Amino acid sequence: MSVPRPAAVIVLAAGEGTRMKSKTPKILHELCGRTLVDHMLTAARGLEPGRLIVVIGHERDRVQEHLSLTSPDALPVIQEEQRGTGHAVRVVLETVGAIEGTVLVTYGDTPLLRTETLAALLERHESDGNAVTVLSAEVPDPYGYGRIVRDTTGAVLQIVEEKDATPGQRAIKEMNSGVYAFDGALLADAVKRVSTSNAQGEEYLTDVLSILREDGHRVGAHVAADHVEVEGVNDRVQLAFARKVLNTRLLETHMRAGVTVIDPASTWVDVDVTMEPDVVLHPGTQLHGRTALAEGAEVGPATTLTDTAVGERAVVRNAVCVEAEIGPEALVGPYAYLRPGTVLARKAKAGTYVEMKNAKVGEGAKVPHLTYAGDAVIGAGANIGASTIFVNYDGVNKHQTTVGEHAFVGCDTMLVAPVNIGDGAYTAAGSVIANDVPPGAIGVARERQRNIEGWVVRRRAGTRSAEAALRAAEAENQQGSKT
Repeated sequence: MSVPRPAAVIVLAAGEGTRMKSKTPKILHELCGRTLVDHMLTAARGLEPGRLIVVIGHERDRVQEHLSLTSPDALPVIQEEQRGTGHAVRVVLETVGAIEGTVLVTYGDTPLLRTETLAALLERHESDGNAVTVLSAEVPDPYGYGRIVRDTTGAVLQIVEEKDATPGQRAIKEMNSGVYAFDGALLADAVKRVSTSNAQGEEYLTDVLSILREDGHRVGAHVAADHVEVEGVNDRVQLAFARKVLNTRLLETHMRAGVTVIDPASTWVDVDVTMEPDVVLHPGTQLHGRTALAEGAEVGPATTLTDTAVGERAVVRNAVCVEAEIGPEALVGPYAYLRPGTVLARKAKAGTYVEMKNAKVGEGAKVPHLTYAGDAVIGAGANIGASTIFVNYDGVNKHQTTVGEHAFVGCDTMLVAPVNIGDGAYTAAGSVIANDVPPGAIGVARERQRNIEGWVVRRRAGTRSAEAALRAAEAENQQGSKT
């Protein structure tokens, strides 16, 4: 049977989330590259609902701004006062009108809930002809949860909260997730009749189930395959748990698709990361944003990539790369930092203690160690000596340095931009190059060395250096007298 498309999905996301103890609204806390509410909206979007509605309240301006960027297809409905889940749904229906068809109600703080689980709930709702179907779960320890009490036919008699349950009911392990599929027309009528006669003076959505049953309608339940999916995030401990579960889920998907993960416990990936077969991830690897690893790439250990593309068979070790492009068979690290705009062509190298920003490195070019290359274009086959600095910033503006193909930049060279080093040109070690070097020439910009004899003994008398110099002079004199 094909999955029925819901007429609407309503995501309840108006609460403050005080247990997070954070200035950030709970639903905007992130795990694996998405906020809590975005995870739920992604799962709901997979059902292709007729309408996608988010109820917001606490920090509504901030939440609404976020939704406008990440989910422009979602309609935000403001719950001015947070007076319960039933009240939130009533506010939606008063805003948009009664919704004909199936209405799915879920929460913005359940990031582990899958589209497949929601689809199974909708299938059960339609096949059983229920007025409402509860998504339930069998949990090892149901303490604190509302219990699902069924009759002999399997229909739901009631949902009993922990404090109101009898000893027999407390033994029930099937709990209420708070996620429901409703008949939209029946929901619109019943939600108006929810009472506030409870300790909190709030309108609870669970009361709609009792109203519908009393009206003679069938109330059913669908048991989720994994109870972890329906667990909400209310504090930082639960956020960390959800992050770990989701990360494990993502890594298992990649491994089954041909990726080798040496140590899943120390490897973290975001939901939008892509990897091709035969990628190898070493311990301590973190892949964020839209990072993409091509076939055979090897990343780690201790490497963090954000929005970075890595080509086929490239190797990236002990590195931090942000918005960089690493070409096929290129080498990065150990201990390299590639900043936004850096592009390494095929077989290029950014080695140990190399930092690059907005640098284009040609095929086979090498920047092996101890170098900063900012706003640079380095030609194919060029070699950049150790301790070279591309001096790109004059205090006001950034300037570009171009190094030609197969050029050789000597160690400890300062390239003061804007400057061009021609194809096949050299620079002498220790030079400060502020003028262009023509193709095939060598640029030398350093003072001729001169030695001032006896300076240390005269100017640093009594130091260990002076004592060492005197010993050396005495030994030289003794050697001279022998000859």
